[in-house]
Amino acid sequence: MKTIEITIADSKHKRLKQYAKEQGMSLNKLFDEFATVALAQFDAKTRFTMMAAKGDTKRGMELLDKLDENLK
Repeated sequence: MKTIEITIADSKHKRLKQYAKEQGMSLNKLFDEFATVALAQFDAKTRFTMMAAKGDTKRGMELLDKLDENLK
């Protein structure tokens, strides 16, 4: 396990500490949760990019059009 050091404004630190407390977790756990969400988003974007590179643009646009129609 690694340790990182960040510098943030005192006001943000205070609010984050309060938020963590209200969530019933430590500030360390809160940042671990932030990292988990960020990495999940990164992985999803990477997977999408890889799949899009292999995909059929015309078919993709057809599916997006169909999705738009269903949202109306």
